[in-house]
Amino acid sequence: MPELPEVETVKRGLEPVMQGFKFERVTLNRLNLRFPFDKNFISRIQGKILTSLIRRGKFLKATLSSNDVLYMHLGMSGRFSIDNDLTAVYNSNNSTNPKHNHVIFEMSNGVVVTYNDPRRFGFMELIAPGEPSRLDKMGPEPLDNMFNAPYLFNKLSGKKSAIKSALLDQSIIGGLGNIYVCEAIFKAKISPKRLAGTLTIKETEILVNEIKGVIKKAIEAGGSSLKDFASVDGNLGYFQHSFEVYGQEKKPCVVCETPIERIIQSGRSSFYCKACQK
Repeated sequence: MPELPEVETVKRGLEPVMQGFKFERVTLNRLNLRFPFDKNFISRIQGKILTSLIRRGKFLKATLSSNDVLYMHLGMSGRFSIDNDLTAVYNSNNSTNPKHNHVIFEMSNGVVVTYNDPRRFGFMELIAPGEPSRLDKMGPEPLDNMFNAPYLFNKLSGKKSAIKSALLDQSIIGGLGNIYVCEAIFKAKISPKRLAGTLTIKETEILVNEIKGVIKKAIEAGGSSLKDFASVDGNLGYFQHSFEVYGQEKKPCVVCETPIERIIQSGRSSFYCKACQK
């Protein structure tokens, strides 16, 4: 599933060709993705200008000139592509199957933005002004100033869940996912099995710094291309080549050469070095 760096990469690709332009035509090739589309999805978007496109956590948030907000989530395999006279989107090594093109946005600048999602686990949700959204209770972003050691220490205090699970709680930190939590806690030398409430303020400070560092580097690398992810121009991210523990089961630790282990926590794989991480 695309995490914060991947969604940020997509946002940066879509922003210059969508923000400030009108939706001339909207096409739905099915009635639902993970959830059904709003029954007035087309009429509420078509003819409106996309006034702002930002990323919040793992979501894209598009504000329209009507003040409606379109929240878009890529799910497991969702991808946007851009097609215009100057852009070759589908390269020979990373093309998508057109039968999975579920949503097509034709913009007033001549750009066609297509949402392709083979597994249909992504979704698009229209929210009217004043309506609650699923992002209302999301915690601060990893790169926000308010995400700091005192904040995280306070949130983790007394928690009896594993630190790995706590860091995936979107109400604590918005946008963190399995890949980057594994990498950050390895760098911070904290076991994924460690109880969240046992971290000291010093350990929390180190962890916050490592989270910020991993996220910054992943964004610079265009995210991690595992299975389905590619940016809107079809290019692959390359942070996966920097993984030190994620997906490295049985390979030697880059620090001490102890084989990396994999365990299952809350249905997700955790990769760690039992010698380095305590």
